Parts: sequence; C-alpha cells; structure tokens
Amino acid sequence: MDYNFEAGEILLLDKPLTWTSFDVVKKVRNTLRVKKIGHAGTLDPLASGLLILCTGKFTKRIDEIQAQEKEYTGTITLGQTTPSYDLETPVSESKDISHLSPADIQAAADSFVGTIEQIPPIYSAVMIDGKRAYDLARKGKEAELKPRTITIKAFEITNIEGAIISFKVICSKGTYIRSLAHDLGQKLGVGAHLSALVRTRIGEYKLEDALTIEDIQQIRRAQLEANGSNS
Repeated sequence: MDYNFEAGEILLLDKPLTWTSFDVVKKVRNTLRVKKIGHAGTLDPLASGLLILCTGKFTKRIDEIQAQEKEYTGTITLGQTTPSYDLETPVSESKDISHLSPADIQAAADSFVGTIEQIPPIYSAVMIDGKRAYDLARKGKEAELKPRTITIKAFEITNIEGAIISFKVICSKGTYIRSLAHDLGQKLGVGAHLSALVRTRIGEYKLEDALTIEDIQQIRRAQLEANGSNS
C-alpha cells in the first residue's frame, strides 16, 4: 500500500502498554517526519489497543472520529479499590467477595446499560480550573469533578475467575472504563478496579487492522529506499 503521510492518512495503531498516547504521536511524527499529526481519542498508559492517528488533511477528521462508538475488552478485579481506579496506584482497601454470584455480577453490570451520568476519575486528564485533574490528585489536592452524560450500549461479563472478571463494553465518546469498573464495585458493595484494558474498535475501525510501531518504521524505511535516500 502506498502512503502519503504529508498529504494525509488515517493510521490505525496498536498502542503498546505503558506508552502514553502522546508518546505514540511523538514517535510516529519523528519516524515519518510529518508536521501535522494528531490522535483521535486518548488511551491511558495502562491500556493498549486501537489508537487512531490522523496526518495532513485528515487531522480535520479527528473530532468526527473521536465522536464514534468505542468498544473495549479487559478485566476488572473485584474486592479491591485503588485511588486511580486502575493499577497506577496501590490497592487502598480490600473486601470479601465470596458472597457474590455470577448472576449478581451480571445484574450489576446490566444496571449501567443505557444513558447514565458518570463522574470521571480524579486521576484523569479532565481540566479543573485550568489544571489537569491527575496533577491535582498526585499532589493530594481535593478536586470536584462534574458528572457527564454517557451511553453504555453493552456491558457483558464474559468470564469470571475468582475476583477477576472479564468484560466487553460498547460505549459512547467520553466514557471512562476505569470509572465504570469503580462504579460496578460500588454497586456490588465490595469495590473494584480496572486491571486490564484493550480498545478493540472505534466506529468502523478495528484493532485487528491496526499497525504496530515497528510496522510504521518498516513502511518509512521502504519509502526511503524507494526514493533512493539514506536519510
């Protein structure tokens, strides 16, 4: 496939675990030597999966792509809460979950399906008085986050092994899966945190069609060789 990154491309990337979305943009920008590039929808460092990058003229489509439905798979650990709602921070409280049945867990998940109000995690990039919420949280400062209206189209529990539950979620733009995991734990009365997350789809774009960082580097090398350049 011939790519013209300077003119404009929509790139599907499989974001590596621990990388920030900005890390990916920076790496791809430096690899491809393109000026105009951005991503359509942030993924947390502890999440992996589909990250869409737009270059050139397609940067104008970022808002349109971000607005599309998202699909995720992952795991939630019941009975343990963390301040960040994921594994970025240590477990702060543990509770017994032995009384919970699979039916209890699925019923709680079902209660979130539909249009709901969700409060973002304090460890998030939401702006509060000109500052990122996670900067305030890491400094131990109190911050009040306002609920936002989101839509959960599906919240399916796909497997249960002890305290670890696997799930699939289809949701609207602006949904925090970490908050969903936390809220599920609160609903069940035992607490919970998000222990793994993979974004598998944004609208019609699927993770199975995504490139790796190594693929991008290989494409660039091939382009340089085709142009007879060693730069």
